Amino acid sequence: MINKEKPIGLFDSGVGGTTIWKEIVKLMPYENTLFLADNKNAPYGGKTKEEIIVLCERNTEFLLENKVKIIVVACNTGTTNAISHLRSKYKDISFIGIEPAIKPAGLQSVTKKVGVLATKGTLSSELFMKTSNDLIKKEGIQIVEKIGEGLVNLIEKGQIESPEIFELLKKYLLPMAEENIDYLVLGCTHYPYLLPQIQKIIPENIKVIDSGYAVAKQTKNVLSQSNLLNDSQRKPHHIWFSNGNLSVLQQFAPNIDNLKLQQI
Repeated sequence: MINKEKPIGLFDSGVGGTTIWKEIVKLMPYENTLFLADNKNAPYGGKTKEEIIVLCERNTEFLLENKVKIIVVACNTGTTNAISHLRSKYKDISFIGIEPAIKPAGLQSVTKKVGVLATKGTLSSELFMKTSNDLIKKEGIQIVEKIGEGLVNLIEKGQIESPEIFELLKKYLLPMAEENIDYLVLGCTHYPYLLPQIQKIIPENIKVIDSGYAVAKQTKNVLSQSNLLNDSQRKPHHIWFSNGNLSVLQQFAPNIDNLKLQQI
């Protein structure tokens, strides 16, 4: 018998995956969830592909032990480096990945110039390079890439509104604006938390896009096709796990009584 009330599992290298979690909960308000923040090993962006795969396997095993019904790799670097491996190794569960939304941005761009702010691990991955090369060849899009070095570390320390973050964002974003981009793609799930600062720096005509809603929608579609959508309409329960600093994760948690935070 199918247990539709099993939770949706998500993992990320740190707190960034909570931006995806929020989109999933908004779109599917009756679903139970388990989110794992691998804060101890954040960020993934500077690690090798082999190291990222090992960490993603470990996160997957944890979620499977907790009886999830689907796994969302709520990490751009994790997806672009490890999701093919995860799908081939764990065949009994569906994986939903996330990668920078350069395709929708490119197809809507008027200037044909799209900026991408992401980690080194995402920008150097085979999956990202294939997507970007296809856009360049087929649509004539110019992709302006910037590695957001240092941003994830500061977000993981809870320093979202710090002067250091603002100065780094100016360093990365102003050169992209000068190249006449009209779309800025946030290629890391941590970065939506920086949107207020980003909008203070870039001109109003530059549209900012991330993948959160698209990932939630795809998760719902796959659950629906597998007849796994929770139709009980009971109040859901949510657990956020952290293997690092739980107090940092707490700063990003909504104030709701059906969300528990646990240290592992």
